[in-house]
Amino acid sequence: MRIRFVIIFIICCVLFVLFPPLPKQNPLTAVFRITEDPAVIIRGTNGSALTVNISFGDVEVEQWIQDLAKPYPLLFVDMEWAERFPETVELIKDKKIPVGLLGNEGKDYEQNTPLFVNQIERFEQTFGMMPLWFRTKDEVFPLALHTMLWEAEINALGSSVTWQGGNIPPVQEGEILSIPHHRENRIEFTELKKLYDSRTFITVEEMLFQPKVKLKKIPE
Repeated sequence: MRIRFVIIFIICCVLFVLFPPLPKQNPLTAVFRITEDPAVIIRGTNGSALTVNISFGDVEVEQWIQDLAKPYPLLFVDMEWAERFPETVELIKDKKIPVGLLGNEGKDYEQNTPLFVNQIERFEQTFGMMPLWFRTKDEVFPLALHTMLWEAEINALGSSVTWQGGNIPPVQEGEILSIPHHRENRIEFTELKKLYDSRTFITVEEMLFQPKVKLKKIPE
């Protein structure tokens, strides 16, 4: 009997070596990189896509997310905000709303790899996956940040238009619109209805899974 157990144990060890456990499966959108070289994506080739940068807000943000319907905008979230409001984060995850990492201003990443690594690790811990999209608050991407994003296989996403309320911008084919929602710079979510009424939105993924996207090349 003991010999039989030894033989079974050896066979199991051999099978484990030859056929290791499958890695945890990630969503399709978590495993692709849009560009072939370090570059910032600023527009697509067709349609309109909406992105919202969130670093402030409690009840009003949760209610807005609760009421969101597909096609969802891409949410760029500040990690300090996300860690303060875990229930809102769970709502985002439950609704499967696409989310990217909203970083600091671009200048903060000059020679500051630890800042970038820390934010990526916190995002992964909070959302259970690496971010596919990254944006700085001022949409400035210095050379050092380009390099870090490229090595981490994360896409740098800028925008074609930043709307802060007021007159509705004219429709541009392939536009990526950015809406700020920060303590000192934000619009009321009720104002977004005017923007939604002005055009038909598609997701960022639908826009960028096209033969061409508009890029801002990394400076030499």
